[in-house]
Amino acid sequence: MKTCKLLGACLAMALASTPLAGCGSNSSSAESTGKPDSILVWDYGEPASGQDRGWHRAAEIFTKKTGIKVKFEVKSFTQIAQNGSQFLNSDQAPDVMKSNRGNGSAGVLSTQNLLTDLKPYVKKYGWDKKVTGQAAAVGKYDKRGVMDGDTWYGIPSYAEMQRVYYNKDIFAKYGLQIPKTYSEFTQVLQAFKDKGVTPITADAGEFGVLWLWWQLAMTKADRKFVDDWQLYKHKVNWRSEPLTFATDTIKDWFDKGYISRNATGMKAEDTTTAFIRGEYPIYQTGSWNQNRFMEQIKNFDWTAAIFPDSKMVEGCAGNLLVIPEKAKHKDLAAQYIDIVLSDEIQNFIGNHGGVPVHADSSAITDTKSRELVQEYNDAAKANRMSYYPDYPAPNLTDAMPAAFQELVNGTKKPSEILQTLHKDYDDGVSQMGLDDN
Repeated sequence: MKTCKLLGACLAMALASTPLAGCGSNSSSAESTGKPDSILVWDYGEPASGQDRGWHRAAEIFTKKTGIKVKFEVKSFTQIAQNGSQFLNSDQAPDVMKSNRGNGSAGVLSTQNLLTDLKPYVKKYGWDKKVTGQAAAVGKYDKRGVMDGDTWYGIPSYAEMQRVYYNKDIFAKYGLQIPKTYSEFTQVLQAFKDKGVTPITADAGEFGVLWLWWQLAMTKADRKFVDDWQLYKHKVNWRSEPLTFATDTIKDWFDKGYISRNATGMKAEDTTTAFIRGEYPIYQTGSWNQNRFMEQIKNFDWTAAIFPDSKMVEGCAGNLLVIPEKAKHKDLAAQYIDIVLSDEIQNFIGNHGGVPVHADSSAITDTKSRELVQEYNDAAKANRMSYYPDYPAPNLTDAMPAAFQELVNGTKKPSEILQTLHKDYDDGVSQMGLDDN
């Protein structure tokens, strides 16, 4: 999801990619002897994002220090999500891979013994002093594959969250103010609609509507609700206010025309470029788009903030850098990850629209970037991060967007959508061998 974008560790699709670039000659999990020409990193993400640029800057430093190149091979999110187990259980596994975090992705891979236990490297480099709190929680899993466990399987080097991005010029054109409360937000939606303007762009073809739904739920949720959903601490109450309010509101907003009616045929790139072109006043999306907006929006002014009156905030530490169990150059992979966590790269990520997991705030000179980092840091310190809704099980990555397609199309009522989600959630958790809800 993300991009964000999100989850799954299914084995439903066959590997369909270009031939993989090899590195080293030893297909065992042990460190290859000798000095390789390169190490291989598999990535999916936003090339313009601060974190991706930071990883490439880290590669330059790594090469200067070691004389070894870093080869990046781009995979789609779907390839990694749906074929991760096949990728990693082969002699073509990379040295470093970007993996989605959460029980249904990195958690599943850890239970299949496909990821390296990073404890020796965490101790050697002191990564646990840099990656702490909720950021550490998404990198550590227990023997069931549930996050916030006791074993490090991945290292987040950045964080992300959903924010509402506002086109200030369109607001000014119609004499409207950027909303600070939920009540003001809904008043603005109606005011735009009264003026013949569709206020919100959101895609139902991927995860946009789903993320908006979860953030609406987070205006009513608390930490207990999130822990029950994500960590199975108690059964999920499917009639609770967060779920009923969010589902009813999505339906209501579509019926009133607050959200573009072509959402069912749109994907994330469609909505992102539409906002960049200045076609909509409001767009909720992940902070991974921040640098893209900073660089590509030339014709209007914009601002962003967490969804008004949210008790919890949709987001968490970013996708993980993992070392596959069958990686050929584990020590070099760890050295590269350590450079990504260096002050230089963390500050670089922060100054390019990303959210570093640790950085010197005074070194982030760009105003919009500094505001984003501070907003995330404040929410994280207050224990308000809610992760993403499809984390509990691999099947939810596909099942949840499909359910909201039916809501948007009007083929199911909100109560029926919650029944569908309940079944999908229970089925997925049960398939993972965990207590269902």
